[in-house]
Amino acid sequence: MLPPADPEAADRLWEWVREGAGAHGGTDMAGLDLGGAVLDGADFAESWFAGTRLAGARLVGTEFYRAHLAGADLSGADATGACFVRADLDGADLRGAVLDGADLVRAELYGTDARGARLRGARILGASLLDTDLRGADLSGAELRENSFRVLLDDSTRVAGLTGTVFGPATLATPDGTRHPLEGQDLEDWLRARGADVRAITPGGAGTRR
Repeated sequence: MLPPADPEAADRLWEWVREGAGAHGGTDMAGLDLGGAVLDGADFAESWFAGTRLAGARLVGTEFYRAHLAGADLSGADATGACFVRADLDGADLRGAVLDGADLVRAELYGTDARGARLRGARILGASLLDTDLRGADLSGAELRENSFRVLLDDSTRVAGLTGTVFGPATLATPDGTRHPLEGQDLEDWLRARGADVRAITPGGAGTRR
């Protein structure tokens, strides 16, 4: 583990380590500057990171089960294989973050900015993607299952190998600045044309025509 440059954040982190590093439940890191820290494999289950700066941090295999990361800045962070199961990522900044193989089952990503994020092979099953910006994001090989999918896409969003089922509607941003709704068969066709195997479903559970 490599602490951040910010003295207050470093002190809080070392205090957490001395207390057993997650052995006795979550910790409060809300609002601290942990930018650039190396926290690979740390256990932050049920911890508070609301508004915390984690830009450029290494979070490989880090545990964020049920963690509160609303408004956190994870831009450029490497969270490969990290666990965000049931984590609150509402309003978080994930621009350029690497979440390859990450587990985001039932995570909340309302208003999350994930432009240019990498989620290759990520498990996003049952996660709430509401007003989530996925322009330029890479979801190659990721898994979805009955996800709310009210997301913003563009032609640079990569979805080859993406599988699962989603509720729309999504929005497609075009180069001329206009935005078009994609739902039902239109959403399914757009995804499939780019190599995804995703079925758009209705609230009642019925899929689109096959």
